[in-house]
Amino acid sequence: QVQLVESGGGLVQAGGSLRLSCAASTSIFSNAMGWYRQAPGKQRELVATVASGGAPDYAESVKGRFTISRDNAKNTVYLQMSSLQPEDTAVYYCRLWARTTYWGQGTQVTVSS
Repeated sequence: QVQLVESGGGLVQAGGSLRLSCAASTSIFSNAMGWYRQAPGKQRELVATVASGGAPDYAESVKGRFTISRDNAKNTVYLQMSSLQPEDTAVYYCRLWARTTYWGQGTQVTVSS
């Protein structure tokens, strides 16, 4: 059973930064990885993905502010978030694509105005 463990969430003021980490219990070398978020009362939405070869893709709402990266040697994917706004407040989830999709338990990000 693959486990994904997110960390790095917290409370930050608008304009601030946070870096989220997602550590996998298995090698991620061949897998696309991604970050999603879910705000209260809203559906879970895609934030960013990074292909096995490293190519990133972003939701329009975070382009230019968030950066996704991966360290295959550490089986970890990161989400660097800058210029955070209150609308970025959500639980952030890590996802690994394989024959089965795996999700982490989520980490709360709260941005105060």
